[in-house]
Amino acid sequence: MSRLLKNTLLLTLCLSLSFSYACSKKETPQGDVSLHGFLSVKGTSLVDQHGEKVTLRGVSFGWHNWWPRFYNENTVTWLTEDWKCNIVRAAIGVGPEDAYTDNPEEAMKYLFTVVDAAIENDIYVIVDWHSHHIYLEEAKDFFKQVAEKYKDHPNIIYEIFNEPVRDSWEEVKSYSEEVIKTIREIDKKNIILVGSPHWDQDVDIAAEDPITGHNNLMYTLHFYAATHKQDLRDRANVALQKGLPLFVSECAGMEASGDGPIDKVEWQAWLKWMADNQISWVAWSIADKDETCSMIKNTSSPAYGWTEDDLKEWGQIARKELRNEPWFENNENLVQEELVVEEN
Repeated sequence: MSRLLKNTLLLTLCLSLSFSYACSKKETPQGDVSLHGFLSVKGTSLVDQHGEKVTLRGVSFGWHNWWPRFYNENTVTWLTEDWKCNIVRAAIGVGPEDAYTDNPEEAMKYLFTVVDAAIENDIYVIVDWHSHHIYLEEAKDFFKQVAEKYKDHPNIIYEIFNEPVRDSWEEVKSYSEEVIKTIREIDKKNIILVGSPHWDQDVDIAAEDPITGHNNLMYTLHFYAATHKQDLRDRANVALQKGLPLFVSECAGMEASGDGPIDKVEWQAWLKWMADNQISWVAWSIADKDETCSMIKNTSSPAYGWTEDDLKEWGQIARKELRNEPWFENNENLVQEELVVEEN
């Protein structure tokens, strides 16, 4: 065999191996944990291991005690690959029948399934203590278990109080300081999300008296666009101006009841506000309840692998937004309508 032929064959083999290796490598999409690593807070911004600003976008599971069928590895994988989520939220219910306070072992089983699947899929995951009231000792025990299991994983974000309802900021702050201390004794750096009174609306009040002495804290802002409009965005702007880092860990387009028509103009206004301020958001929810905010059509729909026919309108809108696809007709007209409303 001639030297020229040998060199040609060798070059062909090298190119073939290089192509095979490139094809076999998993492409790392923007937002994956392998790209961003441990997150931290700088000013009011969420930043990655390189100090670059990060915006996470994803969806929340419904209460684990009512919609456990979605708490499985395949659903997390589908949300990662098809919906392009780089974060999911495991809403571990606290208080109602069959929730954590009744059956903590079952709750932890579902939580660990979702968290492990998020780690496997290289995305972030919010561990959400989904309560409307203070359960201090139970919360400390819960987060101690989670921190001990996952403290070395950059995927984890702790949400220590879903939506305080009747508690004052002083009460919520005192509770939060105790839970934060419990977590920080084990996990020194993963992000912790702190709730504020009145369903996470009073971020401007929290900004007047924020928690001190701890790093990597953010404060949750929740909105439902048909109910919460410019007034809440104004309050959020006040909080940001005072240096309070915000994270929208729950949001949707309809009324705060979770039902009623979707206000597409206000949803668009919120999307613009979050993009302008580089604020991460998680949409509510992966559930099949007969209400507007539950994204899955009904109980006969599968737990994952959904077609458009399996999704309610809100599920279709959320999915398309996460995939950066147009999600309603006449988008430009709605934006213009929004501008006219603001001018008036």
